[in-house]
Amino acid sequence: DIQQMLAGKGGLVAHLGTNSMIQVMERIGEGDEKARVVKDAMCYGIVKQIGAMAAALGGRVDAVILTGGIAHNKSVVEYISEFCSFIPGENELESLVTNALVVLRGVITPKVYA
Repeated sequence: DIQQMLAGKGGLVAHLGTNSMIQVMERIGEGDEKARVVKDAMCYGIVKQIGAMAAALGGRVDAVILTGGIAHNKSVVEYISEFCSFIPGENELESLVTNALVVLRGVITPKVYA
């Protein structure tokens, strides 16, 4: 029950009853203030973790990669970009390609998170 709460019924689902950013953005567009606050809090949490990792890496960050549905959400990406723009990140696409190639060539084994 606890694992399901943390990995399936937490976050947006716990607060808004959905894990769909499309639905969250629709609710925000309709004036749902709670949805806006929850979305902003989620973005803030993501920004904090990106900043923490950037500090742990001594500022040597090759790229910040957003995945899943939020990567396609302009509002979320803009929020995160605004707060993380100080982190160096030249040649993001080159970094993505380089890292994908080392995995495809078998140089490194990607981690699988279940």
